[in-house]
Amino acid sequence: MEFVMNPDGSMSPKQPDGRDGGGQNHPQAHPQADPQAAQGAGAAPGIVLDPSSPEGLDARPVGGAGGELIKDSDTERFMTDVIDASMTVPVIVDFWAPWCGPCKQLGPMLEKLVREAGGTVRMVKINVDENQQLAAQMRVQSIPAVYAFKNGQPVDGFMGALPESQLKTFIGKLTDGAKGALDQLLEQAEAALNGGDPLQALALYGEAQQQSPENEHAVAGMIRAAVAAGENDTARDMIEGLPEAWKMKGPIAAAISAFQLEEETEDSGDLAELQAKVDADPADLQARYDLALALYAARRNEAAIDALLEIIRRKKDWNDGAAREQLIKIFDALGPTHELTTGGRRRLSSVLFS
Repeated sequence: MEFVMNPDGSMSPKQPDGRDGGGQNHPQAHPQADPQAAQGAGAAPGIVLDPSSPEGLDARPVGGAGGELIKDSDTERFMTDVIDASMTVPVIVDFWAPWCGPCKQLGPMLEKLVREAGGTVRMVKINVDENQQLAAQMRVQSIPAVYAFKNGQPVDGFMGALPESQLKTFIGKLTDGAKGALDQLLEQAEAALNGGDPLQALALYGEAQQQSPENEHAVAGMIRAAVAAGENDTARDMIEGLPEAWKMKGPIAAAISAFQLEEETEDSGDLAELQAKVDADPADLQARYDLALALYAARRNEAAIDALLEIIRRKKDWNDGAAREQLIKIFDALGPTHELTTGGRRRLSSVLFS
C-alpha cells in the first residue's frame, strides 16, 4: 500500500486508480476527525506529520486530542482554570515566557505527556510577562516554574527543565498512577497484536497515534502491526515518511529493525538444506549465515543468535562484520529487556573480547 502526504499533515493510502486517499469518497486519517469513524470508513491509519515545518525531516507532529486538556490562561481566569478545575482533576501550571529557552524545551514535553495521560491531568500555561502580579503571588523567581494543583491546593512543583523520564514520574505521582484513555488504547493494541490480530492492532495503534502524534510506542506499534499483517509496503511507507530524529527513538528503532529483518529473511531458503550444508562443512560461514537468517524467519530466535555468535567466534570480521550487524538488528527487534537480548549481548561481549 502506497501512502501520500495530505495538505493537513496526515498520510493516507493512495488509491489503485492513482488518486490519493484524501478525496471526498475516501476519508483520510485526520487528527480532528473521529478515529473510529475513519477506521470504519476503511481509511488506513497514517502517521501525522507537519509538512510545512521549516525543520524538514526533524519536523514535529501536528494534531492530537489536546482540546481542553491544555489551555492558556491569565490572572483573571486563574481561579476558574486552575483552583476550581483542580477540584475534579489535577492541574499542572506552567509559568513560562516567549524569551525563555528552557521553557521551549519543557513546554512541548509537558504538553505531550498531558495529552498521553488521556484526561487524568490537565495543563494551564501562564505567560509571566503578561501576568507579573500572579507570578509574584506564586513566588515564581525563575522560569520555567511548574506547580501542580489538586483539590484547590498546590501539592507539588519544580523549577527548571527536567528530562521526560522525570516528568513522567511527576505526572504519575500527581495522578496516583491512573491510566488514561491512551494507555488503555495502547494496551488493547498490544493485546490484539500478541493475540494474532495485526489488522485490529494496526487500527488501534493508528487511533492512538492520532490522539498523541508524538507517541513513539504508537508509531512503533503501527509499523510492527503492518509487518505482522504482511503489509511490508505499508510499513516501508510509514518508515520513509518519518522524521530522521524519530527513527533513532528506542521503540521505533526496534520496529524498523524488525521490518528490515523481515525483508532480509523473506527468501531465506530451506532450513533442512541449509542445516545440511553447515553440517557438511562447519567452516562455511556463508552457509551458517544463511542458516541464521532462515532460523530467524522461522521465529527460532535463539538458534539464529547462536549461529551468528558462532560465525563471530570463528572469524570476528567475516564479511565486514555482517554477522555482528545482523545480531544487533535481532537484539533491536526483540527489545533491550528481552532475555535473549540481555543474554546474547553478554555472550557477544565475551566473544569479542576473548
